[in-house]
Amino acid sequence: MALIGRFIEQILPIGSITIVQADGGRETYGPGGGKHVAVRLHDRRAALELFRNPRLKLGELYMDGRVTIEDGTILDLLELIVGAKPWEKGKRKALGKGKGRWLKRFFRRNDPTKSRRNVAHHYDVGNQLYELFLDRDLQYSCAYFTEPSNSLEQAQEDKKAHIAAKLYLKPGQRVLDIGCGWGGMALYLNRVADVDVLGITLSEEQLKVARRRAEEAGVADRVRFQLIDYRHLHGPFDRIVSVGMFEHVGAAHYEEFYAKCRELLTDDGVMLLHTIGKLGGAGQPDPFTDKWIFPGYHLPSLSQMSSGSEKVRLIASDIETLRLHYALTLREWLKRFTAERAEVIKLYDERFFRMWEFYLAGGIVMFESGAACNYQVQYIRDRNALPITRDYMAEAEQRYRKLGAAPAKGANRKKTVAPEPVK
Repeated sequence: MALIGRFIEQILPIGSITIVQADGGRETYGPGGGKHVAVRLHDRRAALELFRNPRLKLGELYMDGRVTIEDGTILDLLELIVGAKPWEKGKRKALGKGKGRWLKRFFRRNDPTKSRRNVAHHYDVGNQLYELFLDRDLQYSCAYFTEPSNSLEQAQEDKKAHIAAKLYLKPGQRVLDIGCGWGGMALYLNRVADVDVLGITLSEEQLKVARRRAEEAGVADRVRFQLIDYRHLHGPFDRIVSVGMFEHVGAAHYEEFYAKCRELLTDDGVMLLHTIGKLGGAGQPDPFTDKWIFPGYHLPSLSQMSSGSEKVRLIASDIETLRLHYALTLREWLKRFTAERAEVIKLYDERFFRMWEFYLAGGIVMFESGAACNYQVQYIRDRNALPITRDYMAEAEQRYRKLGAAPAKGANRKKTVAPEPVK
């Protein structure tokens, strides 16, 4: 306990944490003057395990009920710990640090079979879970808050318009959606821009919903979905969009991913990649998230993305860093998730609820104080593929917002010849 106490005293510039031991003893650490959290350790080994491997064990101990929060919430505790030292106020990395990471990346390779298994671990737990806390369109990625006070539904609609505007869409174009989720983005693009879309996923649960939604909208001939790995596709496509999928590609496969996307694009094609990323240099995955939530994930640095795309001669024609939008998104998800606690426990169990509560809370502090952000990078093969100024983005975004807000009329029915991607 003394070691944990000294650690708390060293990292907290404000606030305090009370540790309640298994025998009932209590000690409070920190300078005070801010938020206070009381944490109970329910067995003697919990303190030792926490000290030896805090990044993994705090989540596991909380998930297993061996650590509980008596005063405050798990989010309050993580805000105290992570918020005490924001990423931008930390020390610069020492030169040469990270030698040997190439070897770790090699052993974290995601071949198609492993990728399918990793996706199933997270997304095939059942659609009912996601319906409890996502927006109506089941957008499971960072929303776009034009105002922090906007509703989650409004922010997700604005996210789709923001992304669509960067694709420079024209009626009748063929669009590939890599990692299409439950189909919301693909259906949106068809609706507002009159394009044909192929959405691909590795989740059988997502595929069922996406196909049903296309049928219900009467556009199944224009918005199609397949269960297939992007590496097995054949093009060409006029546009490629990928939202929240690149995190699962794996650092060992970045050049392979970009090379395949370049191959799939027409000469004047445009691609928009939206991904969680890391400020500064890329680091190792969070051990709790990697073990329990997203096996095999990797958050790229901007330099890693640039290195991979440059090698295959894709031009990064526009780059935007979303700093706080995912924190706002996650706060709304956590609020909705905790409000559905009884239903989550009914569907799964108490342990599952605590695991996801910790995951969502950890995501909030990662984006508010840690090294996480979101990158939206637009890529082209030909420097002449787009207008020479960004004015077209603003014009299209406003137009798509109006179209997206209008009542749906069955989506666009104009039939064009859709690509047949699998040979």
